[in-house]
Amino acid sequence: MSTAEVGSHLRENPFELAKSQLRRVGEVFALDPNLIRVLSQCKKAVEVSIPVQMDDGSIEVFLGYRVTHNIARGPSKGGIRYHPAVTRDEVKALAMWMTWKCALMGLPFGGAKGGVVCNPKTLSPKELERMTRRYTSEIINDIGPERDIPAPDVGTDGRVMAWIFDTYSMNKGHSVLGVVTGKPLSVGGSLGREEATARGALYCIQALAVKQGMRTSEYSVAIQGFGNVGAHLARLLHLEGAKVVAVSDSRGGAHNPDGIDVPAALAHKQERGTLAGLANAEPVTNEELLELECDILAPCALEQVITEENADRIKARVICEGANGPVTPTADAILEEKGVLVLPDVLANAGGVVVSYFEWVQGLQEYFWREDEVNAKLHDIVARAFEEAWQTRDRFETSLRLASYGLAVQRVAEATTTRGLYP
Repeated sequence: MSTAEVGSHLRENPFELAKSQLRRVGEVFALDPNLIRVLSQCKKAVEVSIPVQMDDGSIEVFLGYRVTHNIARGPSKGGIRYHPAVTRDEVKALAMWMTWKCALMGLPFGGAKGGVVCNPKTLSPKELERMTRRYTSEIINDIGPERDIPAPDVGTDGRVMAWIFDTYSMNKGHSVLGVVTGKPLSVGGSLGREEATARGALYCIQALAVKQGMRTSEYSVAIQGFGNVGAHLARLLHLEGAKVVAVSDSRGGAHNPDGIDVPAALAHKQERGTLAGLANAEPVTNEELLELECDILAPCALEQVITEENADRIKARVICEGANGPVTPTADAILEEKGVLVLPDVLANAGGVVVSYFEWVQGLQEYFWREDEVNAKLHDIVARAFEEAWQTRDRFETSLRLASYGLAVQRVAEATTTRGLYP
């Protein structure tokens, strides 16, 4: 397997891993090799140069990407990532995973992803805005409510989406609510969108509890990553009575086997910008957190944090993938041998794209739903997808990841076959 670029947090090339997963699905589910060849490639990959005037008057040139993997089931959909280690192959892999995620959830979307090689934490608000608007201008012919709909991802948020929405709309001459999702409520965002990814993960954990004859409150959980997904998941699990034994951000984390005071951790992070120094907890590194004693481990940060090097030291009985691709295929095999159940990313963190779909629909209709309606519809979709994946797992006697991917790939393959090749 080829290695990732030097300086990246990725140990292996993510696009090669994604294609390897697809080939494995093709073998298990006996799919047409011709279809697998078609689906293993991205429809379009755009690379753009983004010159930006910095606050000191100098010009920095950033590198940006927007990749569409597949549009067989509808317009493409996927986040935009701002991170110093973004690579073309990472974005291509994330676009492919988005295709499977949308298909598994039954959404009328294909997969896409975008990224800019930058460190948003070192940019001033004005620099970030100028970069975002220039990036939007560079990809403006490739996005749109019926073409490709961006959303937030690592390093981006509602503010960034508002700039993209405004830049696109100013160029079109009228407000286009459906061009992007994850927007602030004041400009056409959806209630429930901010915590949707975490809420979807919670619904998966609750569905698993039913399968295991347990209550959610009986689980102990360690959460790596305290951004949008990890922080909201910690809060929601705490409200359900689960014991959150560890949390971490990019600088490290905190551990208390008797349970972290989650409201205090949220307040501490908000006030100090870090979890370091959290009261009534011992410091723990991100690497150590992965190997703690707990029922559920939720990696909610970046890809490839569980590898063949540390998989045999994982003590959790369940891994809930809040991040995309946090477990490598080699680690997957080790965990399966150990009897660890993995709730895969395409299932466990799909809540974000589901509510993004709701936002897109609401924007097109210009009619917006109550938050309880959003959450109820999200629960219905995630619970149905979980049950379908679980039944497929039992029927094919395979892992929940392969079952989830298998369902998704079959749906995209069917759409591809139905539409045929043009010309």
